[in-house]
Amino acid sequence: MQHNIFTSIRSLKFIDGCKSQVYALHHSSASSSADVGSAPSCGGSVGEKFLHHLQELRVNAKPARNMLPPPSHHPTTSITVDNLLPRGLPETDILEPQIEPCLKPLDMVDSLADLYRRIDKSPEAEKSRLYLEQCALFRGFPDPKMYRRSLRSARQHAIDVHSKVVLASWLRFERREDELIGTSAMDCCGRNMECPKACLKPGYGPESANDRCACLQSPIPFWDRDISMMDEQEEYSSPDEDADMSFCIGDEEVRCVRYKMASLSRPFRAMLYGDFNESRREKINFSKNGISAQGMKAAEVFSRTKKLDSFDLPMVLELLSFANRFCCEEMKSACDAHLASLVSDMDLALLLVEYALEEMAYLLVAACLQVFLRELPSSMHHNYVMKLFCSSQGKESLDAVGHASFLLYYFLSQIALEDDMKSNATVMLLERLCESATEVWQKQIAYHQLGVVMLERKEYKDAHKWFHAAASEGHIYSLLGVARSKFKRGHKYSAYKVMSSLISDHKPNGWMYQERAMYCSGREKLLDLEMATDLDPSLSFPYKYRAVSLVEDDQLGAAISELNKIIGFKVSSDCLELRAWISIALNDYQVALRDVRALLTIEPNYMMYNGKMPADHLVELLQPMVQQWNDADCWMQLYDRWSAVDDIGSLAVVHHMLANDPGKSLIRFRQSLLLLRLNCQKAAMRSLRLARNFASTEHERLVYEGWILFDTGHREEALERAEESLSIQRSFEAFFLKAYILSDPHLDHESIAHVVQLMEEALTCPSDNLRKGQAFNNLGTIYADCEKLDLATDCFTRALSLKHTRAHQGLARVFHMKEDEKAAYEEMTKLIMKARTSASAYEKRAEYCGPNEINMAKNDLVIATQLDPLRTHPYRWRAAVLMDDHKESEAIKELTRAIDFKPDLQLLHLRAAFHDSMGDNFSAVQDCEAALCLDPDSCETLKLYDSSRGKVSKEQEK
Repeated sequence: MQHNIFTSIRSLKFIDGCKSQVYALHHSSASSSADVGSAPSCGGSVGEKFLHHLQELRVNAKPARNMLPPPSHHPTTSITVDNLLPRGLPETDILEPQIEPCLKPLDMVDSLADLYRRIDKSPEAEKSRLYLEQCALFRGFPDPKMYRRSLRSARQHAIDVHSKVVLASWLRFERREDELIGTSAMDCCGRNMECPKACLKPGYGPESANDRCACLQSPIPFWDRDISMMDEQEEYSSPDEDADMSFCIGDEEVRCVRYKMASLSRPFRAMLYGDFNESRREKINFSKNGISAQGMKAAEVFSRTKKLDSFDLPMVLELLSFANRFCCEEMKSACDAHLASLVSDMDLALLLVEYALEEMAYLLVAACLQVFLRELPSSMHHNYVMKLFCSSQGKESLDAVGHASFLLYYFLSQIALEDDMKSNATVMLLERLCESATEVWQKQIAYHQLGVVMLERKEYKDAHKWFHAAASEGHIYSLLGVARSKFKRGHKYSAYKVMSSLISDHKPNGWMYQERAMYCSGREKLLDLEMATDLDPSLSFPYKYRAVSLVEDDQLGAAISELNKIIGFKVSSDCLELRAWISIALNDYQVALRDVRALLTIEPNYMMYNGKMPADHLVELLQPMVQQWNDADCWMQLYDRWSAVDDIGSLAVVHHMLANDPGKSLIRFRQSLLLLRLNCQKAAMRSLRLARNFASTEHERLVYEGWILFDTGHREEALERAEESLSIQRSFEAFFLKAYILSDPHLDHESIAHVVQLMEEALTCPSDNLRKGQAFNNLGTIYADCEKLDLATDCFTRALSLKHTRAHQGLARVFHMKEDEKAAYEEMTKLIMKARTSASAYEKRAEYCGPNEINMAKNDLVIATQLDPLRTHPYRWRAAVLMDDHKESEAIKELTRAIDFKPDLQLLHLRAAFHDSMGDNFSAVQDCEAALCLDPDSCETLKLYDSSRGKVSKEQEK
């Protein structure tokens, strides 16, 4: 094997990878951001001028590239509803709720509180493992920022090299840097936390994990390098004058210093100074010990210098093998570290990993493993890499050298689940995950996920086995999988009994009733689904089932209304698809096309009709059925929908615009903003990465990189990108980004003035009126925070003149601050009248009801909860009113109702305060601990926590 390795290394050619080609983007005059809304003044007539300008474009513009011809050129007689709905309308019999592949404790508050206590009291060496458990718990939360924060905390407290390598690679994968054109897997982001070189050094504490890494330090000056190289050459030139023995290998003689060679290891010491003939010989024949003469010369140099810098790669590999054979631990460690520092690409990692495993080289294996992990997901398609990760033999090899862990297989299995849940590779990785699980929570998640995969693969007997194993470990949610696998095998009544027993034995959750509804019929099924919605309104299946039931009763309009309820506050591809199906049946092709375009934005490769038709093909079929738009039409439509706070409609228009011009980075950026509004953060980041990749200028690319960094928690790096962009060219987006990063509710007056200056600078730069309206709105908010009400009023008025409808809310706040509650109420009423989605408007309007209008405020908050049950303010307001009326138990119940389906910092803090005021200190402490698990830096909660703990301690002393 050695000969093949050495031969391969000597013949290996290191070449620079071809840089990704950057395409110049040709901006049409109709869609250029410089043309749209670039008027220098922003007076009251700007909106009219902009609309007039677009109307001229609409009349005069030629058909855009890649735009379908008018409908008259595409007769619609050949396309029927049967073509558009080849599988017909959906049926209730085929609908099933998804079993989530994540940890789902019955009492989330108790689990969060327990985890916080363990993290708070654990020694440093245990914290990384506990943060990984927290990461697994947050995996099922809708906000991915909490999950990423736990992942960063796990990396920050990691001590061993293996954990650092895996966690740093995981963090990189979460940012999907593999999608950024021009980046390399081994690029350093500038922080120790993710630096590939820093990850190979053990023992860094939490203080240094976020520090700047050595990669950013200035290199050694050229003259200093020359001196150090000259010193090394002199040091390596020949052995000391004290050389008193030789090793003979073939016809060559290697002169050595006996005591220095003896210092390499105990075997050498025994040979050279023990009771062996060699200890009395000046020349020792070493020809049959598996080392070349050049290798022995290198070993002699190392015995004197303890350095390897002058040797090439094959020689260091030979020294590593020699060190292993003769137990030269110091030499082995040096070779291991040196080789690990050289691994920088996939080719070299593949070449060295097998040798590293055979020689038990811990750091070298870590370096190769790091390349494989940082190249994910593409490396998962390499046969050797997948064999190493998936097979039992590969796990044994990694385990022997200390690199097989639950952490590693948890990371790999999550990627496999996203890539292809049903694949054999996913099953094998989950099997390795089960083998690696040692703690209770690890077994729960591993067994449960394997059960989910087996269920998807229709291997119901195996699914039942793994779900049952997870439930036996205490993961009660897995009993849902037990019931489902029984049902799939024809045991419907048995499945019903499992869920009924679960409901009677534990505190009911929405998912329990949702699942039991699968195994009953008629009115009982509908009642269970109603109960599921009441306990957890965020569950989408009950809405879908009721909608399809209405379709089966030929009540298509009512079915659309039912879906609108869930889509109004929780946008998902499956609900958009179902609404599109029903819209096609109603011959409302424009609405159907809108929904399909929106879901394609969320999931670009989505398959319609239970995986039978690509969604983009349905777009092609629907396009001839609707009115065609050119570029100017698209801008008009986007302007109207943005102004109407119709985010799904805006998303569909943006998708249409990108179909005509995929390289329009400005539109990609707009798409990402809309997706963030709809809480589709994963899709938003993907759009932002595409905007960065398609950026036609360096200053524009830096802005999008800044937003990516800011959204992933790298504030300082984001600020650097904004400043670098401004150093190249002044632009609206660069100023806006910098101002947004620096904005903070706790800024001092000087800092606020700087942010205001940046926003004003932004408004002097060319941009479209949609962005300028948003900028005026943001600037007005800053002025309102500073109580500069006249300036705030002016900004909000300008924003409204540019059709930024949300500015009504800011103007209402100004009236409220002026104690003109009637005007504030009327301003929010205007927003409710204009906005397509108005839950937040109802919520805010309730604040402007006077003390004698408590019923009006209550009604507004009831409507807000109906429109968006995930908004927490209405629950907190109602609970506070109940507490004021001395209805403590009802107030606690109101908060608990929301906490049960949405653990939230503010809800938990308020309930803890209520418990504290009622003297229930234990419950107050538990709620504080759960809240601090969600946000350990919440100052108010920390104060309440300390106070409640003090009271508990006094009670225990008594």
